[in-house]
Amino acid sequence: MTRSLFIRLGIGMIALCIIAFLVGLSSWNNASKAVSPDADSVVFTVAPGSSMRSVAQQLKEEGIIRNARALRLLSRVRGLDGKIRAGEYDLSPTSDTSEILEILTSGIMKTYEISFPEGLTAREIAARLEAAELSESEAFLAFVLDPKNAELLEIEGPSLEGYLFPETYRLPRGLPPERIARIFVNEFNKNWEQILREEGPSEFSKRDLVTLASIVEKETGAAEERPLIASVFINRLNLGMRLETDPTVIYGITDFNGNLTRAHLQDKTNPYNTYKIYGLPPGPIANPGADALRAALHPADSSYLYFVSMNEGRHQFSETYKEHVNAVNRYQRWGRHKKN
Repeated sequence: MTRSLFIRLGIGMIALCIIAFLVGLSSWNNASKAVSPDADSVVFTVAPGSSMRSVAQQLKEEGIIRNARALRLLSRVRGLDGKIRAGEYDLSPTSDTSEILEILTSGIMKTYEISFPEGLTAREIAARLEAAELSESEAFLAFVLDPKNAELLEIEGPSLEGYLFPETYRLPRGLPPERIARIFVNEFNKNWEQILREEGPSEFSKRDLVTLASIVEKETGAAEERPLIASVFINRLNLGMRLETDPTVIYGITDFNGNLTRAHLQDKTNPYNTYKIYGLPPGPIANPGADALRAALHPADSSYLYFVSMNEGRHQFSETYKEHVNAVNRYQRWGRHKKN
């Protein structure tokens, strides 16, 4: 065989390889490119324990990718096989296979907005999470109310009550209760440090301040009143008076039906009954916001010892019991009689 023949055969083989490569490349590009240039996103769920093979097949069947094998091969080439994360994802047929793989292995999950106003209890927060299908209420509460978890998260108190910061969050579905609770507690810690820098230290412990702030939060929805409400409770504590606040009693009543009775106020077995115990209750009774925390750290300078609702979202404050009785008669007893 002549040298020229070897050269021609070599060139032919190279040409065939180039052609095969180009055909393969074209086939790969076709298999891995987006299904459609114009399509809406869909919510795609990866179940816990799913394999790349099963997910790729499901994506193909739902019309999100063109070729399941192309996704599997790409995941192996990039060392991402087995790195897919369970959860919900916003995926679009306008994304190519590479983009789909990146989303599924990066954990960029679909999130849902959920808001918690100031003053909600842990039980109420759990109910909202369940209604939004973000967590089972009982599982979340079990974690929040376990004293071991309060210690784990360095919380001063019998539970995480008081430290689930009220805010608007974006959460993916499928997070375990402990992850959700940590997000709320981390948000509290961030705000607490900022408030401490602004308001300065206090003679009271962090636990007492958060407990006081939770009571203030439940007593008034008027932001400008919170420092005054806090001052009343601080003044009563300093004088050795009982706080005598209804929200604490209610918190300690199992399955409270909305009707606070004299028997409830006389119940000595309720550790949150501030009509019977002296000082603050065992821990927070709700989850206070930043304004209530600031009020607890920096209450108004007042001599008030009493306050009563004026039935318009605001309160009448009094320094003496006689003034308080007159205010009660004016805004509660006589006021109710006139309305009737």
